Amino acid sequence: MISAHELKEVDSLERQLKPIAGKRGGGPETCAKYLREVRRLRLRRPFQVAEYGMALINSTEERGKLGDEVWDVMEQVAIAAMDCHQLSIAKECIGALMIAFPNSTRVGRLEGMWLEAKGWWDQADKVYSELLENNPQDQPVLKRQVAVLKGKGNTVGAIAALKKYLETYMADYEAWKELGDLYVSLHMFKQAAFCYEELLLSAPVNPIYHVTYAEILYSIGGAENYRQAMSHYSAAIEYSGGTNLRALYGTCMTSAALRSAGKPSRGAAAVESEPEGLVETAAEAIKQEYRFKRHELLKPVVEPTLAKLVS
Repeated sequence: MISAHELKEVDSLERQLKPIAGKRGGGPETCAKYLREVRRLRLRRPFQVAEYGMALINSTEERGKLGDEVWDVMEQVAIAAMDCHQLSIAKECIGALMIAFPNSTRVGRLEGMWLEAKGWWDQADKVYSELLENNPQDQPVLKRQVAVLKGKGNTVGAIAALKKYLETYMADYEAWKELGDLYVSLHMFKQAAFCYEELLLSAPVNPIYHVTYAEILYSIGGAENYRQAMSHYSAAIEYSGGTNLRALYGTCMTSAALRSAGKPSRGAAAVESEPEGLVETAAEAIKQEYRFKRHELLKPVVEPTLAKLVS
């Protein structure tokens, strides 16, 4: 978990590096420290990393001062450049890394990612297959193969590859989330629900997992699923401090769906479908959010919509 203090420090370094009156701000030490912190915290700031990283790499003097850290910076810049589609910069960095580390799987993976960024899926897959010949269980490379299948539009193939991957790496919760999202894209909601149940076991107070699981249950439909969805929307509201709009809207929509579904069976009647006053509180929180941020939508759109859901 990244602390507010750490983020504040990175933002401060970034402000120091911003150009002033056409001249580059900060100095090489500040630039190197900024890149180091972005790497350490695994932040995604591709445009800044590509710009400031190349400034260091292109300066022979400053590049020499980095020592072996220059290779970390090159890898960082290559990934950032691909992220913002500056592929010529990425190619330059990857080329230098391939000369320095000709047999590196890590560099080979970068080559495959560059081919992906170009849309050359078959060539990227060939690179990954060759890397897997030396290490068939290489996690990052196996996941890149899933990315290739997604890039080619082969969602069914990506699902099959992820399921096989998870047979070995069951504790990779990012992979469970990806699998769940792929199932949702195909409207395979029951399979997606299973994936999000795994995620909730790993992080029971994560509001995003609760709200997404609730949305999946809502999509499956039926009174019992609506009641479970209401429970998870309620948890998402609690764990987000009442700020998750998806959970707030979901609460109102699920309440309306429950009313339409009719009275619960005797066995289900014992299950409390919603905490008392939750729907009214959620509706008021939505209105408050729009009063402060998009007040022009409150009267014509938000209030009429909520009136239909909450009435």
